[in-house]
Amino acid sequence: MARALKVEIERFPIAGRFTIARGSRTEAAVVTATITDGSASGHGECVPYARYGETVEGVAEAIEAMAAQLGGGLTRQDLQSAMPAGAARNAVDCALWDLEAKLTGVPAHVAAGIDRLPPVTTAYTISLGSASEMFEAAAKAAARPILKIKLGAPEGDPERIAAVRRAAPDSTLIADANEGWTEANLEENLAACAAAGVQLIEQPVKADEDAILARIDRRVPLCADESLHDRSDLERLRGRYDAINIKLDKAGGLTEALALADDAQKLGFTIMIGCMLGTSLAMAPALLVSPRARFVDLDGPLLLARDREPGLTFEGSLVHPASRALWG
Repeated sequence: MARALKVEIERFPIAGRFTIARGSRTEAAVVTATITDGSASGHGECVPYARYGETVEGVAEAIEAMAAQLGGGLTRQDLQSAMPAGAARNAVDCALWDLEAKLTGVPAHVAAGIDRLPPVTTAYTISLGSASEMFEAAAKAAARPILKIKLGAPEGDPERIAAVRRAAPDSTLIADANEGWTEANLEENLAACAAAGVQLIEQPVKADEDAILARIDRRVPLCADESLHDRSDLERLRGRYDAINIKLDKAGGLTEALALADDAQKLGFTIMIGCMLGTSLAMAPALLVSPRARFVDLDGPLLLARDREPGLTFEGSLVHPASRALWG
């Protein structure tokens, strides 16, 4: 029996509003791929991202265009050259990982060379807002071990950073400017992060302007996000960043993400495993990168008004590996 492909567009409401330097959203739009082989089905979810020229409809069409090749038995290895890196390939790649686990009975983490996948602590995101709004949000989340604070407004980020630190004095802080800082305010914002004990700063400036990062005193470690997609970017980022944020939607799936983590570690980069704003189905495969990561940022389901069922189990910020019913 030939494999069958099903593609769906789903929308999940966000709890409140999710705001970063590029704008706000009130829902997460995801695309899921289901590949069925006999009685077994594998599932994968991706989050199309306009920053990379992706649309929900375009990604769904790109996945559907793979139906014939998947029906003919396209493997994960063949997929890497059959589709470009990005959200569409991620959904297909993760569905093939899940299908393989269902057909063989070998859990995906074991197939990836991981003997045991333990629970991990994820960062929890504080959306961009006024200093007072971010103070209130951080105060409510102050019991969480790691807070990721969204920054990148034209002005006022030092006040936001200080406010979050006052509200959550014991939390580890990660700052994410989402390309919002400029050469003019970079030093001031870096100094504010250093004063607040921020442990990592994601993507302070635009990806096409990040050469300036090689010329500054990186008093706080810098992490490439929008500047990084897959392994082909690593050499260019040396000397500019200390860490990289691996996201399956950028890398084009778990297969490339694991290879990317291996190569990045060999080059001395610290690893962060991150996510777009999706459901537990998107987070589950990303957890397989967590044993290699210094920072884990897989809080997507915590920011939604509702997750898919079954979902991942969260105990505060502690996230447990996926059940077989969910993925892998």
